[in-house]
Amino acid sequence: MKTKVLIIDDSALMRQLLTEILSHDPSLEVVGAASDPYVAREKILRLAPDVVTLDVEMPRMDGLTFLEKLMRAHPLPVVMVSSLTERGCETTWRALELGATDFVTKPKLDVQTGTMQLAQEIIDKVKAAARAKVRPVCRVPAVKPEPQLSPPAVLSFRATHKVVAIGASTGGTEAIREVLARLPADAPGIVMVQHMPEKFTASFAERLNSLSKVSVSEARDGDRILPGHALLAPGNFHMEVARSGAEYRVRVFSSDPVNRHRPSVDVLFASCARQLGNNAVGVILTGMGADGAREMAAMRRAGAHTIAQDEESCVVFGMPKEAIVLGGAAEVLPLDRISAGILRAVA
Repeated sequence: MKTKVLIIDDSALMRQLLTEILSHDPSLEVVGAASDPYVAREKILRLAPDVVTLDVEMPRMDGLTFLEKLMRAHPLPVVMVSSLTERGCETTWRALELGATDFVTKPKLDVQTGTMQLAQEIIDKVKAAARAKVRPVCRVPAVKPEPQLSPPAVLSFRATHKVVAIGASTGGTEAIREVLARLPADAPGIVMVQHMPEKFTASFAERLNSLSKVSVSEARDGDRILPGHALLAPGNFHMEVARSGAEYRVRVFSSDPVNRHRPSVDVLFASCARQLGNNAVGVILTGMGADGAREMAAMRRAGAHTIAQDEESCVVFGMPKEAIVLGGAAEVLPLDRISAGILRAVA
């Protein structure tokens, strides 16, 4: 059975382009298009789509307002169409908080050519959304402190040789936020890969920094991995861990995509297996595909403790599932227990 898609966009050109792109995949069927949320509401009730693509800026009602109403009254997997502006980044994070599954960056120049170049990404994200668990509408809570652990365990977090490596894709922005929000300010150094386009990673790091006790920043080549700090791989660049004397640093570089991604979780995890051994904790979160699965197994063989997010709490149970199948996960935990699992592993 085909996945039914409804396109909501005030641009006739974008509606035409998205219809053309999605119709090329035999598993997808565009059942309709709407120029604004009021028209979309009627078509959702009449056509019962499986996935909706939603523009952010539209007449009569903006995309975020419609998304919040949709998630309260008729939850559906939604892929946002967002711009690369600063305001577009902020809007995208709000959309993900409200329950959108993923987003596609709308080209600012030469929309027709730029959108066609994104065809495979658009198809992949819509297909992933069709398999996603729709989360209820929510608001970002104030950072809640993790339940107090025994003093000896807390003191041991200061060990500088421990490094936590986290990989995520679809649904990962909110999953990473929840994991970091539950970690103490003196948590071990953290390195992270989230599949995300260039320019969005800096904004994402700033958002995480404002919501976490640990300090979060977009990684730069040569940055030290330090307790209480988390480094996020920049969009369109790979990141790996490298030893520098008694210290660990990150190497940020450009090379071919791995598993169709740049940054790639496999690249990060492979370096952790080589450089860190049992001084690493590997965490694989929600995401489509298999990026990170093979090299998480390598991390475990090298002595690292490894954790995979469980199916029930994943938006898309792809990457964690593949890691589990390959024997890469020493533990399988729900999202709200992963932070505690990390702290146990480094204690």
